[in-house]
This record gives sequence, C-alpha cells and structure tokens, in this order.
Amino acid sequence: MSGRIIAQTNLIEVRQGDSFTINIQIKKGHKPLDLNGSKLMMQVRDTDDTVMISKVADFIDSEQGKMSLILTSTDTDVSVGDYKVDIQLILPDNSIHTIFPSDVNKIGIFRITEQVTR
Repeated sequence: MSGRIIAQTNLIEVRQGDSFTINIQIKKGHKPLDLNGSKLMMQVRDTDDTVMISKVADFIDSEQGKMSLILTSTDTDVSVGDYKVDIQLILPDNSIHTIFPSDVNKIGIFRITEQVTR
C-alpha cells in the first residue's frame, strides 16, 4: 500500500518491509488488451545482477487487461538502496514487451527506503 511509481523518472519506490501492490492495465490504442494466455513479470536486481525480487502478476480481469503485482513485506525486506527493475509482458505468441521503464534509453530504478518501526 505504501509505495509509488513515478513513470517519468522510471522510479518505483517503497519503504523497506512494507507491502505494495502495483496495479496495471494494458491498452492497445484506447482499448483494453485481452491478456488471456499472457504473463506479466517483474524482476529487481542488484548491481551484481543478483535477483532480489521476482514476481509474476495476478490477473484481476484479463479480458480488460488488468493485473496486479503484489509485493509482500517479505519481498521488500531487502537492504535499503537503489536496484535495477523492469516489468515485461509476454504475450501468447511469446513476444516480449518491456512496459516499465517505458523509455528504452533508461534503466528502471526500484528504490527501497528506510523503515523506522521494527
């Protein structure tokens, strides 16, 4: 719940140890894209390319292109800092489309901020 996505700066930010849901709707033009048979994946990696978080989205309404990446408090209980991230959509024809970050010239940043209450 306590996180944010700043698409313009390719940043996803969440407090260490917090749960966070990223809701996504995929559209083609102005119409929702039917995602039956598709898969949405997110990976967060450190500077050594070690996978810190790996999630597959849950479909909320695949015909309307709606899904959620649900991060638990265990998922976000990693060291405070900036990590690399991308979110990819894999369609039924096995074509892969990176939907975050949207700017192909930038690396997505997944920032874990410090918590106080333990």
